[in-house]
Amino acid sequence: MPIVTMTLRIPGELAPSLKDAASREGMSLNAYVVRAARREATLDAARHLATLGLGDDLAGEGDTL
Repeated sequence: MPIVTMTLRIPGELAPSLKDAASREGMSLNAYVVRAARREATLDAARHLATLGLGDDLAGEGDTL
């Protein structure tokens, strides 16, 4: 997978809590932010799929969205 370098502007008051959270997780700040971005992208995709009503097709199968 290719790596792309991006510049991310973080509000000054948020930066220390991000650094602390990454440290608590034993992760680099970069890895922590990438993980958060992946989680949010996954949730966005799930929300989008839910708006398509695909969960209706699963009714009665024991699965829900």
